[in-house]
Amino acid sequence: MTFDEDCILYLILAFSWTEFLWEFYLSFRQLKIYKTNTTIPKDLNEMLNEESFKKARLYGIDKSQFKMSKELFNITMMSLILFNRWIYVGWSVSINFAAQFNIAPDREIVISCFFMTFVTLFNFVVNLPFTIYGTFVLEQKHGFNKQTPGFFVKDQLKSLLLSLIITLPIIAIAIYIIMLGGNMFVVYLWLFTTVATLILLTLYPTVIAPLFDKFVPLPDGNLREGIQNLASKLNFSLSQIYIVEGSKRSAHSNAYFSGLFGAKRIVLFDTLIEKYDEEKKVTTGCSDNEILGVLAHELGHWKCSHIYKSIVLTEINLLLLFTAFGFLFKYPMLYKALGFYDSQPVIIGLIVVLQMILAPYNSILSFFATALSRKFEFEADNFAVALSYSRELKSALIKLGKDNLDYPIYDKLYSAWYHSHPTLLHRIENIQSKISDNKVD
Repeated sequence: MTFDEDCILYLILAFSWTEFLWEFYLSFRQLKIYKTNTTIPKDLNEMLNEESFKKARLYGIDKSQFKMSKELFNITMMSLILFNRWIYVGWSVSINFAAQFNIAPDREIVISCFFMTFVTLFNFVVNLPFTIYGTFVLEQKHGFNKQTPGFFVKDQLKSLLLSLIITLPIIAIAIYIIMLGGNMFVVYLWLFTTVATLILLTLYPTVIAPLFDKFVPLPDGNLREGIQNLASKLNFSLSQIYIVEGSKRSAHSNAYFSGLFGAKRIVLFDTLIEKYDEEKKVTTGCSDNEILGVLAHELGHWKCSHIYKSIVLTEINLLLLFTAFGFLFKYPMLYKALGFYDSQPVIIGLIVVLQMILAPYNSILSFFATALSRKFEFEADNFAVALSYSRELKSALIKLGKDNLDYPIYDKLYSAWYHSHPTLLHRIENIQSKISDNKVD
């Protein structure tokens, strides 16, 4: 390597390790809180019992230690890949593999698809032990995993296949645009990714999600009638209400709405609906009114246009990223740092510039995006409070936190860096303050 090549490689590694050490430090701070805070917060003293608080604390410890181990492995693996020029090795393997089908090395788009297939398979295999441990050891230990080994294998293979089916055509078209788009390729690439993103968001609820989970219409009854009345009151164009059988995969709960344009659907996890757990001898989930409180929050996201605001900000960010890529991707030293002395494949340029060179920008942007997401969550909570669902939402949040073993105490720095949702305590405090300000309950 030359001096310039060394500088580029060491700068990439320096930032990667700096970010790793920062996040490792934050995780250590949070782990210390898990281990030392054994008393239920005063604001939740009447809502949580010692047993559920202890379970949440132990779950938090195990998750934190698992996360720290995985991050250490990932940064070590990335360093090995860069120092040993395994990216170039992967490209060479792709060329040799293509040659078996009489595909010439200058067929860059086809070679790139082979390369990304190998990269995807490599990542899948390398991360599989962590996925297995997380599912069948960590989640199983704390009572969340509901997957059988057969279901797990089917789920993983289906995810892998779908990932390749979706990403390879997008990568091929993106490379084609960059190669033939001339000076305007940045605009063309941005327009293409925008359209592709909107298509995927539109197809996800009706085409992609049903490939993994079974969706059944919510039966007639008080809950369905209450949801329809709430949607009608807000002029929310509701087409259908579904229950998704999430309990086949996990005991965690959730609810969401989908559909960017026209009629929309509301989806409830079956674990969200109140029922008696014969195995644990406890009642889990939320009552009908509490579910309405949760949905009032979700509809708050719609009423405040949070989804559309997020899409607009994402598209602005993509345009900035592609513009930076347009200025940097022809710089030869970026490729030589990874071992590419005789060629400058577009896909390698995309990886180096967007994921490595612009990594500091991506981290800063992620921090602000996380902060914005928390702001949106507070706004959605405030919307539910304004609809007089404060009591129901607060009760539902506490129940969901208990069912999901959500430990309520977090380090401020850790929370600011990682949490896209405010902590349970902060949400309860905010709801209480809005009740006092608006005199609602």
